[in-house]
Amino acid sequence: MRVGIIGGGTIARLFLEHIRRGDLGETKVVAIAGRSERSRGRPLAEEFGAAFVTGLEGLVGERPDVVVEAASHAAVREYVERLLDTGISVIVLSCGALSDDALRGKLERAAEGSGALLYVPSGGIGGLDALKAACIAGVEEVTIAVTKPPAAWKNIPYVGKVAVDLDKLAAPYTIFDGPAREGVPLFPANVNIAAVLSMAGIGFDRTRLKVVADPGLVHNTHHITIRGKTGNISIELENVPAPDNPKTAWLACYSALAALKSAKANVRYGT
Repeated sequence: MRVGIIGGGTIARLFLEHIRRGDLGETKVVAIAGRSERSRGRPLAEEFGAAFVTGLEGLVGERPDVVVEAASHAAVREYVERLLDTGISVIVLSCGALSDDALRGKLERAAEGSGALLYVPSGGIGGLDALKAACIAGVEEVTIAVTKPPAAWKNIPYVGKVAVDLDKLAAPYTIFDGPAREGVPLFPANVNIAAVLSMAGIGFDRTRLKVVADPGLVHNTHHITIRGKTGNISIELENVPAPDNPKTAWLACYSALAALKSAKANVRYGT
């Protein structure tokens, strides 16, 4: 399998290290795409012997079978539809971008038209298989509370507008509580899990998102509740933050790696 990666951060390095060790069998990273020649993906590509490219044409020219988007909502908008149109499968990690119904519709149509795979992995949460099964019978309510240490919520424009000093919190503080449709775009690097939960379940408008800064936490904590005709489901995950990025769960990084392994697998367990 020939793999392209958009982005040069923690997830890109994780992929490169595991692939170099042979953990994904006969898989090779053929290109890393960045925004400019100054991208941190450039030295990463040189370190691991992959091509470095700065645009769609260069990425397509390396003939990847699948591309992993590990960059930003902007990268989803810039690259994914055109990659799918060319028949290249894409694993989208910045899936909060898909709260835009028009964009999501274009990507789904592109995948259906070319036969390429559009894959949004579970990220830092679990239980999506149970949620999808429950939705067939009928689900009335889905909520997710995303609670992280205050440092994870810094340098976010929306949080800067809220009257809270993250450095002086003495108790948990709710930054947002409302529909995922409204909340997901406000935290583009932090709550992609709420997006995939919405898409796998009852949609962005009916899925409730609560965002909390808790100075007593060490781990990023996600609590999911699902209520429907098949019963009630309650899931809590305590995720170790990624070593270089407190906004992202380490589990989310490995979820991306697991998605790549299953993208070409002939045998799959669970959904």
